[in-house]
Amino acid sequence: QVYLVESGGGLAQAGGSLSLSCAASGLTFTSYSMAWFRQAPGKEREFVSSIRGGSTYYADSVKGRFTISRNYAKNTVGLQLNTLKPEDTAVYYCAARDGLPTRYDVKDYAYWGQGTQVTVSS
Repeated sequence: QVYLVESGGGLAQAGGSLSLSCAASGLTFTSYSMAWFRQAPGKEREFVSSIRGGSTYYADSVKGRFTISRNYAKNTVGLQLNTLKPEDTAVYYCAARDGLPTRYDVKDYAYWGQGTQVTVSS
């Protein structure tokens, strides 16, 4: 059974920072691409960032502000959110896929966490 458990998130002011983490179990961590998606109220879930090996990918809306990282010793993937904007407010989801990280659609990821709320006030 694959489990992805997110932590972190919370409330921040515009211009501030938050850090998210996702702990993975039940899968061969080194073989999977890991990603973060987000879903704002009334909107579809959208790609934020993905990582596999030394390759990272970002949505244009977060490029230069968010940083994805991976800890193979702890089987975790992190997302550092800097220079936050109110439009970053969403539930952030960790996801995993057995394949390349260059897939940005929800349907391409087989495993999902329960999500963690990020709220940015103006």
